[in-house]
Amino acid sequence: MPYEWSSPPPHETLDWSLSLWPYRSLLRRDFVLFMGATAAIIALPLLVVLGSAVLWGLLPFFAIAFAGLWAAFNATYRSGETLEELVVTETTAQLTRHNPKGAAQHWEANRHWVSVHLHPTGGPVSNYITLRGGAREVELGAFLDNAERLALYDELKRALKP
Repeated sequence: MPYEWSSPPPHETLDWSLSLWPYRSLLRRDFVLFMGATAAIIALPLLVVLGSAVLWGLLPFFAIAFAGLWAAFNATYRSGETLEELVVTETTAQLTRHNPKGAAQHWEANRHWVSVHLHPTGGPVSNYITLRGGAREVELGAFLDNAERLALYDELKRALKP
């Protein structure tokens, strides 16, 4: 699962942390292999017209297609650099969301007032998880899939019990 506990719940101490990140199905190494195979497949039809004027007419279109695919994959990798870190001590709960662009977002509340809530419908995604403490309510793990959010919700309920 794309999240990791400092120690699995139920925790033996009151101090623990949780890190969450978006799932990556295509690793960087595999991305290089995929782009290499795509370049080879795109170059195959160009071998037929090698040495003719037609090559110069087709080459820009193949270059645009390859560059567009490269840019699209890089954009998804940048958006996947999101990291959420929940650190709970004896007195506080702190959530920090590191966004791919811009500053990090911070939330802090008294640990004893923090509660975890599951919204099966009505949120941006189904089984939406929020943490409520003090005057604010913040989302947690919206980038996880449905089953992962349900599992995380159960684990968070156990971890945040007094």
